Amino acid sequence: MTPDEGTPHASPVDDDIPVGRVLSRREVLALLGGSALLVACAAPALTSPSPGAAETAPASSGSAATPGATSSGSVAVPSCVVRPALTDGPFFVDERLDRSDIRSDPATGAVSAGASLVLALNVSRVSGTTCAGLPGAVVDLWQCDALGVYSDVPGSGAGRKFLRGSQRTDAQGRASFTTVYPGWYQGRTVHLHFKIRSGSQEFSSQLFFDDSLTDSVFAQAPYSQRPSRSTRNVNDGIYGQAGRQLTLQCTPSGTGGYTATFDIGLSF
Repeated sequence: MTPDEGTPHASPVDDDIPVGRVLSRREVLALLGGSALLVACAAPALTSPSPGAAETAPASSGSAATPGATSSGSVAVPSCVVRPALTDGPFFVDERLDRSDIRSDPATGAVSAGASLVLALNVSRVSGTTCAGLPGAVVDLWQCDALGVYSDVPGSGAGRKFLRGSQRTDAQGRASFTTVYPGWYQGRTVHLHFKIRSGSQEFSSQLFFDDSLTDSVFAQAPYSQRPSRSTRNVNDGIYGQAGRQLTLQCTPSGTGGYTATFDIGLSF
């Protein structure tokens, strides 16, 4: 289905194609030395698989992995939990916009309205049984605005570049962005997209939000201009694969917005 160019909240084509799955503990052990495996270091309370999902390795509260052995004598995996790849959607554009504040349109300076969201991504490289910060990786972030519009695609966002940007991770593997809480569009729950590139390797996935928090945010302007969102987490097929492992834990900030940190490990 192609977007309806006459509406500001058209559903992106092919954005509902599932990619990736939750790996079992045995598969984690087998694949840690392989390429493009995405795991996450320490995201407590967000890593329980949905009913029927494969078992995943337990998370710890720290940002680095701790080697060791299980009580059964088997080799322990790093204190990282598998984060599945998900489709990056049709709307990734390699804009090469090196900036941490992605709210504005560079051409006009217009700033996207909405509750502010300061998001920090801590990117680690998995090696053996440890996670170490991955410096110099390019992290791209892109999303729709409060009314469900993506920039630089056919329709009302054509030729604009709001809510897109990239950052290189620092010496500790950290990249930070200032954005807004995303809106919604037909057929998808609230989410944002990210891609991590290091050398010839890349990985894409999506981040989600707790529905109760979204309800609170969407009661306020400008989100309240589009009431009765059509899809919640439980009804979203992509969230259903691994959304609980990819849900941000947002903390209210003093400015009326939110902050969140998400830890990611890669076998790059």
